[in-house]
Amino acid sequence: MTENVVLDAQTRVADYSNVSLTENTRAGYPIDYIDNAMIPSLAGHPHVVIFLTADAFGILPPIAKLSKEQAMYYFLSGYTSKLAGTERGVTEPEATFSSCFGEPFLPLNPSVYANMLGERIDAHHVQVYLVNTGWSGGPYGVGKRMKLSDTRAMISAALNGILEKVVYRKDLVFGFLIPETVPGVPTMILEPRATWVDPAAYDIAAQALAARFQQNFIKFSDVTTNIRCAGPQPRT
Repeated sequence: MTENVVLDAQTRVADYSNVSLTENTRAGYPIDYIDNAMIPSLAGHPHVVIFLTADAFGILPPIAKLSKEQAMYYFLSGYTSKLAGTERGVTEPEATFSSCFGEPFLPLNPSVYANMLGERIDAHHVQVYLVNTGWSGGPYGVGKRMKLSDTRAMISAALNGILEKVVYRKDLVFGFLIPETVPGVPTMILEPRATWVDPAAYDIAAQALAARFQQNFIKFSDVTTNIRCAGPQPRT
């Protein structure tokens, strides 16, 4: 079963490269078509959680390691971008904050879900990573989208425990840890500032994005100081 997939007018064969209707296509198929599928599809608690974001400003690294407090902060923030082809009326990426990455669907206060996340991170020794599938080397219109092959390699490294064995450096603005190496991924793209032609322009844009995070987080007045301080710290 497919959704939004264009069929060839003559052969009726699906053309998955055709984005004339939308870039957001889907397909469903029996789970036993997947060689390593787990049947029945039951598993325990995850040891790794991935937050996906699409940063249209080209500021965030392709992957970052989060502490529990940082995970709760970025979960509450729900930062990403609305992308053309995935939402009606969107022709260029628009930065947005959607609590818990799904604010319209939350029946309770977002802090309730953030606290649940924190409790489960502690209980099951979970490591959380923030993965940016957006832009690198500059904002939309200047930089380029992250390569899918690089994103896959980073997520595989996170799930396989490889990222527990690499060296990290702390980002001075956003506070999270950025790996210095990831197998199969060009080292340069791991440091977003190094991908910009003008590093000074990156610094200005990073401060602006950090300020947007802080402005958005004002509404979460009921969180602890530890969580509030786990977010970006722009210069004043």
